[in-house]
Order: sequence, then structure tokens, then C-alpha cells
Amino acid sequence: MSQIRTVSGIIMIVTALPVLACTWAPLTDGGRGVRVLQATEVASCQKLGQATAKTRDQVAYFARNDRKVREELESLARNEGAEMGGNAIVPVGAAREGRQSFDVFRCETP
Repeated sequence: MSQIRTVSGIIMIVTALPVLACTWAPLTDGGRGVRVLQATEVASCQKLGQATAKTRDQVAYFARNDRKVREELESLARNEGAEMGGNAIVPVGAAREGRQSFDVFRCETP
């Protein structure tokens, strides 16, 4: 009976691994036109508001890769920034528990 449990556990882990690596928030066409900048780079830009991105930081009992979670939060914020008419976002603080806020800006482009 313990062999069945072990095999079941291994199958569950192997099945979950690709899901943990997935990015579930594809970048939209509008989001591709939104840059991620630092606060010092938006001094002459117009602030449009704030976007809050939220994603899963774990699946079942498994924590997702921190880099993947950050990339997904950034993609979500870029997409939302584009919907707000922005072309730049600036992270506000660090990502925590699958959430992060971003200021959205409209900057003149050269």
C-alpha cells in the first residue's frame, strides 16, 4: 500500500511541475508598448493612476518560482497600464503574496 502512495505522490509532483513554471498572464499588444521604469525615469511624465496586479504565488502545496511570479505581475500591470492610456509603469514596493502595485504614467516619447 505504501508503494501506491509513493507512486501517486511522484505522479502528482511530476504533473504539477509544468504548471508551476507556467506564465498565466500573456502580454497583450497594448502591454508590449508599456515600459517598466524606475521612479527617477518618470520625473517629467504624467501620472495616470495606479494598477494593482495579482496572481497565484503557489499552486496546491507548491510555491511558484519567484521570478515567474514577478514576471507575471509585471505583465498584468503592463496590460492594465495600456488600458489606462499609459506607456510606462513603476513598481511601488516589492511583490508580496502574489500582489504588487505599480504607478502608471504617460511619458513623451522621443
